[in-house]
Amino acid sequence: MDFSIATWWWMVAGVAVAVELLTGTFYLLMIGLGLAAGALAAHAGVAGTVQIVIAALAGGGATALWHFKRARHPQSAPVRENSDAQLDIGAKVTVTSWSDDRTARINYRGSSWTARLQSGAEMRSGEHVVVAVERNWLVLSPSDSH
Repeated sequence: MDFSIATWWWMVAGVAVAVELLTGTFYLLMIGLGLAAGALAAHAGVAGTVQIVIAALAGGGATALWHFKRARHPQSAPVRENSDAQLDIGAKVTVTSWSDDRTARINYRGSSWTARLQSGAEMRSGEHVVVAVERNWLVLSPSDSH
């Protein structure tokens, strides 16, 4: 069975996409786009070296564009501090007293929680804001510091 050069391009592109699905490396998807561009160039009947150049430019260009797009957008906050992942962040709670170890027991959402004071924050009673969630602890900061 003889495969055309375009078929080889498509098979290699398929392998790149399959490996990307297994590893989650989004850059491999960009390389797969370049390989697909090489296959389309082969269907158009261009010379083999031009197919390689087209594949390299498309795959390399897509990879570079994706890299620069990611570099320009800031990384999201860690999950423990990300209000998109932790719906408790930003909630207001009342602390009646702090222990010497900078922890407190508070009532929040109908149950008793252990909270700790954010490092560097002043230990005082009153209204606080949840700034992070660490396992089953709430990290609090005085509400007037926000």
